[in-house]
Amino acid sequence: MISDDKKIAVVTGANSGMGKATVAALADQGYTVVMLCRSKERGETALQELTSQHNRDIQLMQCDLGSMADIRRFTDEFKQFYPRVDVLINNAGVISLDRRETADGIEEQFGVNHIGHFLLTLRLLDWMSEGSRIVVVASGAHKVGRIHFEDYNLRNHFNAINAYSQSKLANILFTRELALRIKDRGITVNCAHPGAVATSMGVDRNTGFGKSITGLLKHIFLTPEEGARTAIYLATSSKVSNKTGKYFYKCQVAKTSKAAKSKKSAKRLFEISEQLTDEYLEMD
Repeated sequence: MISDDKKIAVVTGANSGMGKATVAALADQGYTVVMLCRSKERGETALQELTSQHNRDIQLMQCDLGSMADIRRFTDEFKQFYPRVDVLINNAGVISLDRRETADGIEEQFGVNHIGHFLLTLRLLDWMSEGSRIVVVASGAHKVGRIHFEDYNLRNHFNAINAYSQSKLANILFTRELALRIKDRGITVNCAHPGAVATSMGVDRNTGFGKSITGLLKHIFLTPEEGARTAIYLATSSKVSNKTGKYFYKCQVAKTSKAAKSKKSAKRLFEISEQLTDEYLEMD
């Protein structure tokens, strides 16, 4: 049974890299942390590593952010066991050199990095209340991105940079539009640029492609713990309890691209995302 005074955090992509570092930091601050992982095996390995030598309240739940049906299953299951969400950190991300699609036929990077988190967030909103915080892990890659509204599945425009930068721009536009739409609920929504972090994202699990590059450049990359600092700051610091709709880097409000400031694009993307997921935000 969760005590009334213990905060509950949900972290996606929690079995490695920044997600795992975020779970550890929040648990060490006294949160009950729900690790959201696609792979049960990798999730259980990470959970064992996080709890074997530490008294941490961490739970593991499975969810494939590339499947709307699985997101719905997870959120229904979560609500049976947990009374609320105090912090949601949308950390999971994929990057691929090849064009792939989610279970729902959406280009994978747009489908997981944006649409999956969009649906997850909207379905958990009714479990949040005044003081709850949503943190979206974005990227400086958004600055070269644009939303291909007529071809967001990138059937005609696909390359890895187009796909990833579009999904990261979508993260920021979603953050700003959601913050606007729920501003009267007392729930904050902000996004964090972690910097260049040495993680397994971008490493093909089947071929190992990308691992050697990451190894060669590791000395100039941030550690996962360093990369997670801004997200943890947004999730816990009293200094940002009233900040919402902002983009942060190194725990400070940072500049975004002109495209990321477009209210028209943010509204259009939100409406497209509602239609794709068939999940609509009820306005107060």
